[in-house]
Amino acid sequence: MEHFYVLKFNRWKRWGIVVLLAFFTATFVWFERDGAFSVSSDDEPAALSKGDANEPNIALTFNISWGEERVFDILEQLEQEQVQATFFLSGEWVERHPDIVEDIAEGEHEIGMLGYRYKSYLDQEIDEVRNDLVQAREVFEKMDYEDVNLLRTPSGHFNTEIIELAEKMGFEVIHWNVNSHDWTNPGTDTIVDNVMTETANGDIILMHASDSVKQTANALDTILPGLKNKEFEFVSISELINQAQADSEIVE
Repeated sequence: MEHFYVLKFNRWKRWGIVVLLAFFTATFVWFERDGAFSVSSDDEPAALSKGDANEPNIALTFNISWGEERVFDILEQLEQEQVQATFFLSGEWVERHPDIVEDIAEGEHEIGMLGYRYKSYLDQEIDEVRNDLVQAREVFEKMDYEDVNLLRTPSGHFNTEIIELAEKMGFEVIHWNVNSHDWTNPGTDTIVDNVMTETANGDIILMHASDSVKQTANALDTILPGLKNKEFEFVSISELINQAQADSEIVE
């Protein structure tokens, strides 16, 4: 009998190890895909990924790090639907396309920062990250955009140390909780489904306006009126932050 229990224990132990390894493997794959873990915490530095879940306000955001063609169709769609969005721009791109930055600002869209070079901060030493942020800030200030304090890290990659640095430099780190995956060009219908089925009150939607996206403008033709029909209200990230009872979800 004693021998039986040892065998049984060893069998469960083996199964336990298999399950544990499967869990860590799945977690690693998820992290590699989405770039960050979402957890609630009141004591550690945080990135905003959601506003007040009790209010119908949502924030539509676009990342731009290269190219100069796709953004115009997207701006046209936003203008037609009278939607204000928040654009996160890399400093390197801003230097090359000051006229497009001006078009974005004149459309009354909010401007945030995407660092200077679009390179994952997790692949850099913390001093390199600091230098990148300093360089990006100098570019924006040189172009008279001196109050840019919204930061989205390249690829959404960060850790606690990076958030602490950003906060010390006066940045508010912004993530997202609805990913359109438009940069993969999965088809207009798929992009529409990704946004329409996932969006809820207070959500921050990630889209792109670099030249790599070929279907985003067409998807917006359905997404913008579709979300309005669901009685969502588009607001800037700053408005989402400033809501009196914002209940932020934390990403670290």
